[in-house]
Amino acid sequence: MARINLLPWREERRRRQRQEFFIAIGLGVGLTVVVMTGIHLYLADRIEYQEMRNRYLKSQISVLDRKIREIRDLEKKRDLLISKMEIIQRLQSSRPEIVHLFDALARTVPEGVYLNKIVQKGDHLTVTGIAQSNARVSAYMRNIEASPWMEKPKLKVIESKSKSKHERQGHFTLEIRQQHPKAGQAGGAS
Repeated sequence: MARINLLPWREERRRRQRQEFFIAIGLGVGLTVVVMTGIHLYLADRIEYQEMRNRYLKSQISVLDRKIREIRDLEKKRDLLISKMEIIQRLQSSRPEIVHLFDALARTVPEGVYLNKIVQKGDHLTVTGIAQSNARVSAYMRNIEASPWMEKPKLKVIESKSKSKHERQGHFTLEIRQQHPKAGQAGGAS
């Protein structure tokens, strides 16, 4: 029988299989590296794109915040100007009131009543004076009630003093509230 040595052929086949195995492993590793690198580059690009968008949004937010601050400053200035305009308008409308008030005070004082002192705090007046009798103080209070510029007189103090047998004087203090009549009401008292 002829002897055939199959060992070199088997060894050659094993070497080829090992070589194919290492090539397959190398290709698998290489393909994995390429895929992983591709995924990494794609994700890095996506992250960079998102960071770019975030930077853009932050810059736009800062621009809008600046505009909001400017708007708030403008609103404060507008409110301040409106309040100043309202004050000026109130002062303009109330400017003739003091003239009307003094005119009404002069018109309502009956004969025999003399005013010594007038103090105004806001819309409240305190009037101090001398009257020849209590009836004249009552007449004065009725005249005040009838005036469109004054209302609610309250008698706080009345003291009667005799100067002589025939002459008596009463010192009085009245609290009066100033009224702000509408244009139609004030026409009769001007």
